[in-house]
Amino acid sequence: MIDLRRLAVLRAIAHYGTVTAAAQALHLSPSAASQQMRRLSRDLGVPLLEPHGRRVRLAPAARVLLRHADRMERYWQRAEAGMHATVSAAPKGVLRLAGFPTAVSVLLAPLAARLGAQWPDLTVQVRESEPRDCFDLLFSGDADLVIVEATADNPPYGDSRFDQRPLLDDPFDLLTPRGHPLAQRSAVTLQDLAHEPWIVGTPGSSARHVVLAACNSAGFTPDIAHQALEWTVVAALVAHGLGIALVPHAASLPPRLDLARTPLTGPAKPSRRLLSVIRGGSGHHPAIAAALAHLDTLVAGPERPAG
Repeated sequence: MIDLRRLAVLRAIAHYGTVTAAAQALHLSPSAASQQMRRLSRDLGVPLLEPHGRRVRLAPAARVLLRHADRMERYWQRAEAGMHATVSAAPKGVLRLAGFPTAVSVLLAPLAARLGAQWPDLTVQVRESEPRDCFDLLFSGDADLVIVEATADNPPYGDSRFDQRPLLDDPFDLLTPRGHPLAQRSAVTLQDLAHEPWIVGTPGSSARHVVLAACNSAGFTPDIAHQALEWTVVAALVAHGLGIALVPHAASLPPRLDLARTPLTGPAKPSRRLLSVIRGGSGHHPAIAAALAHLDTLVAGPERPAG
């Protein structure tokens, strides 16, 4: 009979990429994690890890086993959710939420407040986390629901380890100083911005990729004057007349800065898609189901954060 704890080590190695990283996530030593894999390999009678330079990689048999292990984990999540639902339909216990800064301020903070007010036996914990880390938090059990941007670096949409669903589309606005000529318009196209100095995200950021792709679709390459990661920094640079920028509609900017936000129009206008993500099969857990329902209400309500 397979020891499920050893399957957990196999899944962690596949997710994190190395035995060392998997061991750290599971609070094991690397030698203990390697020993668990050796025992699992012996129990099954097939090699699961094979040398790859100075590291190891999953053997073909391990990849076959992994597909079944992920399905087993999904079934277990369903079973656990069903058991909690039979004990009590009222959410209780601890619910852990995570997301990037805009997601926390615009969605997860009001979500936590609503859940806490309606369900006094439910403790809601919110964690700010970079999008690339949110899937790790879900995988390790350190988060139950996360909000991320849809990017090419995310796990595939059909990955059985996670249930991903579209939450909202957040369009980008033009950000200029209030005295800029374009600030007087009701809307602008990207082509109107082709000869402006630009402030864009730093290399590797999802915002930079979205903006550059949109400009390329509009037929020009932006003249990049400055680069910044945080929206507050972008706003400060724009406010000092150092260039124009595109910022998501839901992004909060410092109110003290004399800035104008102008909607974009035209076929090439950029937008980012936000996703809510939970562990595969966990959606019927009372606390998670309540959080997803309230999240839908927040997005659909009159105070919807993105246009």
